[in-house]
Amino acid sequence: MPDSKTSIGASRSAIKGGHSWFQQHQQVAVDSLARLLGEPGSSLLTWSVIGIALALPLCLLLFLQNIQQLNTSLDEAGNISLFMQLDISNDTLASLQSEIGEMEQVIRVSAVTAGQALVEFQENSGFGNALEGLDENPLPALLIVTPSEAGKNSLSSLASELEAIAEVDSAQVDLEWIQRLYSIINLAERFTTGLALLLCLGVILAVGNTVRLAIENRRDEIMVVKLVGGTDAYVARPFLYTGIWFGIGGGMIATVLVMLAFLLLSGPVTGLMSLYGSDFNLTGLTASDLLILLATSGGLGLVGAWISVVRHLRLIEPQ
Repeated sequence: MPDSKTSIGASRSAIKGGHSWFQQHQQVAVDSLARLLGEPGSSLLTWSVIGIALALPLCLLLFLQNIQQLNTSLDEAGNISLFMQLDISNDTLASLQSEIGEMEQVIRVSAVTAGQALVEFQENSGFGNALEGLDENPLPALLIVTPSEAGKNSLSSLASELEAIAEVDSAQVDLEWIQRLYSIINLAERFTTGLALLLCLGVILAVGNTVRLAIENRRDEIMVVKLVGGTDAYVARPFLYTGIWFGIGGGMIATVLVMLAFLLLSGPVTGLMSLYGSDFNLTGLTASDLLILLATSGGLGLVGAWISVVRHLRLIEPQ
């Protein structure tokens, strides 16, 4: 809100219809921002509180988004291993690989012949010399099936269907590990949602309390404006814009905090994943994410300011 003289003049002009609706809002928005910038210490403190409150759930949401990028690894973790009969030939194995690969529920099928399995076991087990004395290969051929869906029910159904094939001796899939993993992800999503709601409420309360103090500090101005005919809607306008600016400023600080966290973690995460042969990289905020964040933070500030205005501004009336 402008100073007292400016407020009185603007009130009279508004009452007389001297300014357009857009010009009034533009002037009030600029004046509200100028007031905040004129008190950088207190404004920066409020913006920082809001920014930290928004940055915490935002970091968790980005973490969950990056987890979703590991879907390929999750799918591979849900591979079904089909152990063949010992007497199956390589031609039959190749034919069976092609047949299973054409199924709608299957993405790809990899084959490991009995000879390849024996060589790999000799290289990795440390019992190479002992295995050379065997008369015949005790290891079966193997088909590794990557399903299109890694859910527990779909994996169970597909594993049962594949195990019914005559040449298949047994089908193995680690359903419990996958179930635990998806349970952890689901729990993280619920926790993030709950934390985001709580911290958004905190932002609303912080902005509301700040606007309440601003109303009390400008009580005399408000009474003068109402004396010359200013309506509650007109008087409330600058405080509502103040709430919006507080929200947008907090959103910008949250963006900076998240970007700093991303820069600090990006290198170590990339190095860690490279040790496991993965080219996974953290994904930060996109332009659309930034716009959504600023719109959300501005909306939260508006809600907080509106609640404070409704509760306190109407109590101030000229005697």
